[in-house]
Amino acid sequence: MVDDQPCVPAAAPAEAAAPKQSEAYLRAVVDSAIDFAIVATDLNGRVTRWNEGAHRILRWTEAEMLGEPLHRFFTAEDVAAGRVEFEMQSALATGHGNDERWHQRKDGERFWASGELTVLRDDDDSAIGYVKVLRDRTRQRLADEERNRLEAELRRLNEQLATDVSRRTAERDQLWEASPDLLLMFDFDGIIREVNPAWTSLLGHDLDDLIGRQVDSLVHPDDRLLTEIARGDGRTCALPAAENRYRNMDGTYRQISWVAAPDAARGMIYATGRDMTLAREAEQALHIAEDQLRQSQKMEAVGQLTGGVAHDFNNLLTVIRGSVDLLRRPDLTEERRKRYIDAIADTADRASKLTSQLLAFARRQTLKPTVFDARKNILNLHDMLVTLAGSRVAVVVDIADEPCPVNADPGQLDTAIVNMAINARDAMNGEGRLTLRVQGVASIPAVRAHAAHGGDYVAISLHDTGKGIPPDQINHIFEPFFTTKGVGQGTGLGLSQVFGFAKQSGGEIAVESHATTGTVFTLYLPRSVVLPIIADRDQGHEAMMRHDGCALIVEDNVDVGRFATEALRELGYRTHLATDAQQALSFLRTTDDRYDVVFSDVVMPGMSGIELGQEVRRLYPSMPVVLTSGYSSALAESGTHGFELLQKPYSIDELSLILRRAMVVGETARTALLVAD
Repeated sequence: MVDDQPCVPAAAPAEAAAPKQSEAYLRAVVDSAIDFAIVATDLNGRVTRWNEGAHRILRWTEAEMLGEPLHRFFTAEDVAAGRVEFEMQSALATGHGNDERWHQRKDGERFWASGELTVLRDDDDSAIGYVKVLRDRTRQRLADEERNRLEAELRRLNEQLATDVSRRTAERDQLWEASPDLLLMFDFDGIIREVNPAWTSLLGHDLDDLIGRQVDSLVHPDDRLLTEIARGDGRTCALPAAENRYRNMDGTYRQISWVAAPDAARGMIYATGRDMTLAREAEQALHIAEDQLRQSQKMEAVGQLTGGVAHDFNNLLTVIRGSVDLLRRPDLTEERRKRYIDAIADTADRASKLTSQLLAFARRQTLKPTVFDARKNILNLHDMLVTLAGSRVAVVVDIADEPCPVNADPGQLDTAIVNMAINARDAMNGEGRLTLRVQGVASIPAVRAHAAHGGDYVAISLHDTGKGIPPDQINHIFEPFFTTKGVGQGTGLGLSQVFGFAKQSGGEIAVESHATTGTVFTLYLPRSVVLPIIADRDQGHEAMMRHDGCALIVEDNVDVGRFATEALRELGYRTHLATDAQQALSFLRTTDDRYDVVFSDVVMPGMSGIELGQEVRRLYPSMPVVLTSGYSSALAESGTHGFELLQKPYSIDELSLILRRAMVVGETARTALLVAD
């Protein structure tokens, strides 16, 4: 009977194992979902199951959470608000519930998660608990917040931009409407596209009439080329500021100064024009007033100069005329005759010096520049200055160690130093200290209306310890005949000579004066790049000089020509007198006598003495030429061209010396030519 029974007990172990295998399988599946926190609870919300994903996300282990309420990973705010209970009740009512909010991990860190709560039921469909599924969405949440923030910021910026554009457009429109300057927009073809109302208020044009017109049609005909050039340049480069004339509706023109900027992308030029008419008229009126003032000052200076010259020359002429009248008296003794002759000679020398000083001030004197060391001139003047200054004035010389070569007239330099020394002595009332300093400098300071400028100069300064020059007089001290001395104590031409010499030599004269420290005059002369050449005097010349020979005199003034002829005859010369250069050249070609020297005036009608000398030099290379002149602009501007010069008025001794010296040079040249042949 037992064998007939079915083998039901044999199957029982397999059936018992099936639920266990199914539970293990489900557990493995749930634990494999590591990106999800899966938590099972009973109906009271206490944890009954905790997967590996819950451990990774929430950081509690299953052992730590079994039996614990769901409140553990909800925020304190949600717990206090009963959020957990509300979710469970909602899930019972609906079967499940979704939520997305902040949760917290074991360490208190908050994270954003999306979750779903589902009711867990048994086979009888009775609720036995809940399943909570969470997914960490913190990164997405933060990214969404950043995106929302950026979108909000972008909206704000767009709104702000729209507001700014609107405001700036309104401001631009207001500026465009209210600007007193001409605003203009035209294309590269010169067609006006837009103008502002200033075109009406300033030039009277209707705005609608201007649109579409050629901009050149409003420009003065003489200025159109400039406008066309500027418009053409605007295609490729920035436009410089320009000024031209634009026509008013009444036919007149106004001076407009333009600043323009091209826009190559749009093919437009934007320009702003300012009315400069009144400013230019004011400038022109100022120039006219300045010219009138300068003319007035010139006339005043000419009047002062003329008065001073007339005064001094009349005094000199009085002496000469009086001496001549006295010489005509029949009962004149030899002693008195000599006295009157000496008076005439001395007065003539004074007149010559006066003329030289006037020419020096006017920068018209004929300088004889040579290269020399200015230090040696000052040292050579030391003894003279000591005597000139007097025993109660200490004269101190401070000389630079290095050479100070200048290319100037050494005699005029000595005269300038003496003139300044005399002024210094008088400013000190004959008692004090006079310091002369010579040194090289690299610039000339700002002097009067001239700005400072660099260069290589030799500075010669004289510093006195006198009372100084009053500020209201310091700008006049170089004017001719201006003097602060008493009547008869000075001509007022000393500093004028210094001023003219400095200017004509390419230099400058500066003055600094203070009541407590005295006055410093500083003469600046260009430093020469050539060192002075020291040559011994040829003692043999004196023996070679002779008093005979034939001289060709060229003089257009009859009286001067007669005097020169008689003077040379007295010296033993044979003479011929020509009244102009052409006659002199004719004499040189046709006269049987061989001339030893040509003595010619410089200023003559037709060919000048310089031109005559150059022609004689070309035709007769060994013929010496001596020039004479009272004044010549050609000599003042370009020098003597290598010829000997005798300045009028001259004495017979001076005439004899210069002719003899020239004849010696001519004889040497002829000898050299014979040797060469």
